[in-house]
Amino acid sequence: MATGRLVEVYLDLLSQPCRAVHILLTRTKIPHRVHSVALRKGEHRTAEFSKLNPMQKVPVLVDNSFVLTESDAILKYLATKYDVPPHWYPRQPERRARVDEYLAWHHTNTRPHAAKVFMLEVLLPAQLGAPVDQDRLDRALSDLDATLDRLESMFLRRQPFLCGDDITLADLLAICELMQPLGSGRDILKERPQLQRWRSRVQSAVGRSFDDAHAVLFVVRDRRRARL
Repeated sequence: MATGRLVEVYLDLLSQPCRAVHILLTRTKIPHRVHSVALRKGEHRTAEFSKLNPMQKVPVLVDNSFVLTESDAILKYLATKYDVPPHWYPRQPERRARVDEYLAWHHTNTRPHAAKVFMLEVLLPAQLGAPVDQDRLDRALSDLDATLDRLESMFLRRQPFLCGDDITLADLLAICELMQPLGSGRDILKERPQLQRWRSRVQSAVGRSFDDAHAVLFVVRDRRRARL
């Protein structure tokens, strides 16, 4: 149940987990205020922000005097405390366990493998002024390809969303990660029709919240294209 207060969130929308939090907040209309933290400017290393999160990472949630870090914990907290449709984080134990199962898998599979492609194609060349290390990129793409295979065979199978018939927190975290390589213009789902259909279903389910959360990533993509 909502408390009537605004939830304060500290986000950088170039961060995949931050986008997932942003989408949930806007789609479910939880009253909130966003504080932008530009990682590229080092704003997460300031003394003020470090008091909120000594790990100097986003996202961070402040609800009254309660401070919470880590995207999984924040998403589950919001879905549990606030009056959101139960499909986001189902109350039925078996269905909730399926969401938790994906989230546990996500952090050693979808997240690092998609993020590494973006890091190698966009972040490191920009920071170092060096060309893309093609050998490392090829290995990263191979790892990501294996993860996409498992997403299709283990989680989607013949169901519309990763954990069943309805969208959940699992789909939010996954889609935000799999969109990240688009920052270099790389659509990693281009030759995967099953995952393309899933992406379309997620976009339809969250509506405008999807494009609003990804606007910064689209700007990165478009600027990179303009330089090529």
